[in-house]
Amino acid sequence: MVNQARVGIGYDSHRWSGDRRLVLGGVNIPYQRGLLGHSDADALIHAICDAILGAVGAGDIGTHFPDHDPAFKDISGILLLNRVREIAAGKGYRVVNIDATVILEEPKLRPYALEMINNIAGALALVPEMVSVKAKTNEGMGFVGRGEGIAAMAVALVETIEAI
Repeated sequence: MVNQARVGIGYDSHRWSGDRRLVLGGVNIPYQRGLLGHSDADALIHAICDAILGAVGAGDIGTHFPDHDPAFKDISGILLLNRVREIAAGKGYRVVNIDATVILEEPKLRPYALEMINNIAGALALVPEMVSVKAKTNEGMGFVGRGEGIAAMAVALVETIEAI
């Protein structure tokens, strides 16, 4: 069997909420607001999940973990990412690397980036060097710039699992 590589892109956004905790990359970040969502609203992890699912031709996060299903109420994004890795493996693929960007005006994410990278790498059975997490502002423009919410984008490279 010839090794096949595929690429997927993911995107997610969530509104700010005053009564939720902020979770990004599986890290609880001290901040006065969190993100609104059915699950833990971890936009970074959700974008990564969609990138992987897209790469393996398995739909999107809403297909597998619908927001109307009570089983996924407040579920950890890291748990979803573990399940997405299993979905990819079931289709004969493994994740090679992840490159992701979170777009938000505040808070600063640099102090939490290494922990995010380690969480993502752990869930995907990767070495941390194969995961990149960056944060950017939107320079005051759009819904992010107005402080209405955040967005995240991710790219995933997957390859076929070689037969042993």
